[in-house]
Amino acid sequence: MKKLLLSSIIVLIGITFIGRLSYLQIFSFSPDQVLEDPAIKAIYDYPERGYIYDRNGKLLVGNDPAYDVMVIPREVKPLDTLEFCKLLDMTKERFVKRLKRARVYSPRLPSVLVHQLSKEDYARLQEKMRRFPGFYIQKRSLRYYDTSAGANVLGYISEVNERDLRKNPYYVQGELTGRTGVEKVYEDSLRGKKGVQYIQKDRFNRDIGKYKDGDLDVQPEQGKEISLTIDKDLQEYGEKLMHGKWGGIVAIEPSSGEILTMISGPTYDPSLLVGRKRSANYSKLHYDSISKPTFDRSISFEKSPGSPFKAINALIALQEGVITPSTTFTCHHGFYIGRSKKGCHCGGGSRNLNVGIYKSCNAYFVGAYKKLFEKFPSNAEAMDSWENHVRSFGLGSYLGSDLHTGRPGSVPTTDLYNKWYGTGDKRWSAVTTYSNAIGQGEVNVTPIQLANMTAAIANRGHFYTPHILKKIEGKDITNPAFTKAKHTTIDKKHFEPVIQGMADVYKKGTAKYVQIPDIEIAGKTGTVENFMVIDSVRTQLTDNSVFVAFAPVDNPKIAIAVYIQNGYYGARYAGHIASLLIEKYIKGEITRKDLEKRMLERTLESEYAKPYSGEEFKINEYDWSKHALKPKTEEAPPSI
Repeated sequence: MKKLLLSSIIVLIGITFIGRLSYLQIFSFSPDQVLEDPAIKAIYDYPERGYIYDRNGKLLVGNDPAYDVMVIPREVKPLDTLEFCKLLDMTKERFVKRLKRARVYSPRLPSVLVHQLSKEDYARLQEKMRRFPGFYIQKRSLRYYDTSAGANVLGYISEVNERDLRKNPYYVQGELTGRTGVEKVYEDSLRGKKGVQYIQKDRFNRDIGKYKDGDLDVQPEQGKEISLTIDKDLQEYGEKLMHGKWGGIVAIEPSSGEILTMISGPTYDPSLLVGRKRSANYSKLHYDSISKPTFDRSISFEKSPGSPFKAINALIALQEGVITPSTTFTCHHGFYIGRSKKGCHCGGGSRNLNVGIYKSCNAYFVGAYKKLFEKFPSNAEAMDSWENHVRSFGLGSYLGSDLHTGRPGSVPTTDLYNKWYGTGDKRWSAVTTYSNAIGQGEVNVTPIQLANMTAAIANRGHFYTPHILKKIEGKDITNPAFTKAKHTTIDKKHFEPVIQGMADVYKKGTAKYVQIPDIEIAGKTGTVENFMVIDSVRTQLTDNSVFVAFAPVDNPKIAIAVYIQNGYYGARYAGHIASLLIEKYIKGEITRKDLEKRMLERTLESEYAKPYSGEEFKINEYDWSKHALKPKTEEAPPSI
């Protein structure tokens, strides 16, 4: 009986082991387990990243072949290091450092030793690599840019780092990933899926064929093609107009929220961040602390909106019933806050809504702002109502777009003023916060928010979340976050008198010198005070130039915001640039060649040099130096 029991136990244990081994071999032997086997080598096959096109099917980003020198540390044999380094055009110290880093990562898995060989270097090395066991050449693709524009939109790719490897097990060392822009946001679609072959080795570490006859091998999948909402021609033209100027430009299609152009100046050629010089070029761009070419001013530059914000205050006052289009306020070449007079450039006189908008009368909008506060029982309730209306236009938020970064701007609140001045209805009021009425208060916006605000006005009360993606693999996106309208708190009927005032800005107001033949435009100029702390002193610099517009008035195809740092008054730079971009988009050509020539040639380099007069000053050498022109004497501003 005991012998039978012992035999049964032995048989049961044997069956258990056999069953478990069979299960592991047949059912649960995963690729991850394969990689743990020192007798199996994984060879990855990287697909091409997806191509990127503009809204009209024009190529923006493609691929070029490239070659990486790979190393499997444990397979490296003694070699002539100097000869190998000479072939690779690298120093011995760098070679030793790279090889050590590869061993730390994994002695069994391949690591990149040298990135992105040229086709010429590959041809020279290929036949000699057999003399260096443990090293091999792996083909991959590098980004090719069919445009020198849109670096802030397209982004760039770079090698994964330790944090990427910990965060996402899909990647292995040496792979490339989207780091900014569209490349980052749509990385999962663009990267495709890498393939892998598992090679069996014998006890002498020689390849003897595919593991399991290739049953576990995976074929690579090409990255998906995507189409952006950007108009390539408009983007390139806008960046040329921004030559020698700092600021941001965003244009949106009001009927869809599609971003037509998103320009940051100064910028750089995206091809600088491709290839073996990528790291050195990025360091030069990133550490340019003056012009900051890697800072995306189109979505991250937060400043006061200036006079374009008056349109929002007009809509709020109409909605709350504190004014009608015929309500008038008298401008005494300015207005009084207590005994202090604040200036206005409109010329003075009685102003109704229409004149207040097209002459940009400060006194009118401060009067309307005060009326709003008088309606409510307390200043806190008035501020809460005002804030709610302002936020309904997308201000003070990230907007929910598919852009990889950005800033939310700011909208002042009751809590903010209670914190600054103390609680109680007499501690602060419309008089205390009057700057909000003319866009110079605690409101801060980004160019994309200004463009979205303008699109909401163009649509008479609603907007679509601004977005950059149009199609994936030829199929239109159906994301409700981008296709569902968002409504403001303003009734549709109140937009018409405000839009009429904005149309008159072009016909007889502050932008009458930048009209476009045969195109009806509604717009608003802005001249924003500009301060900078220099040597611990708050110093006033040349005003920022701001302009918002949409066209055509009755069937808007484009809504645009232009913000130019140190650009003087609104129509001087921002207004002219906006009008050229509108004409380019709607007509496809420019008829005002003299204006185009001025905007292409004139720069603001001397203005930007002023705060840094004690430092070496350069506007982005990577983009503008080839076309740099000396600033010309500016013409006298027209009277407004």
